[in-house]
Amino acid sequence: MSEEIKPNLIEAPTHDAQLAAENIASGEEKAPKVDFDADYAAAQEFSISDVDRTGEGDAAAEAATAPQQEISAPEETRTEAQSTGNPDDYVELAKEIGASREDAVTNVSDDLVKQALEKGQAKK
Repeated sequence: MSEEIKPNLIEAPTHDAQLAAENIASGEEKAPKVDFDADYAAAQEFSISDVDRTGEGDAAAEAATAPQQEISAPEETRTEAQSTGNPDDYVELAKEIGASREDAVTNVSDDLVKQALEKGQAKK
């Protein structure tokens, strides 16, 4: 699927690109034809190295990504919450969670905002 490139002088990023676009627009140069499908197929050929096409690629990847130190297996620990059946325990827990949400809240007054804006202004 070959497509013709249509130059746009406004979008030319460099002087050379502008000259090439002007030459194509005036007919002095032929516009290049681009075959996107062929370019894509060629790019796919280059995307896999020669080493990866053999069994050596897997061995090299394994060696490159192997851990440098011995990694111990994690031990499973089980914890179980003891149910007390006392609703007051849940109320206390809910109060602790509710209080933690309010800890980070601060009051911002207009004076504080004004001071921050003044400190943020460049000194003349």
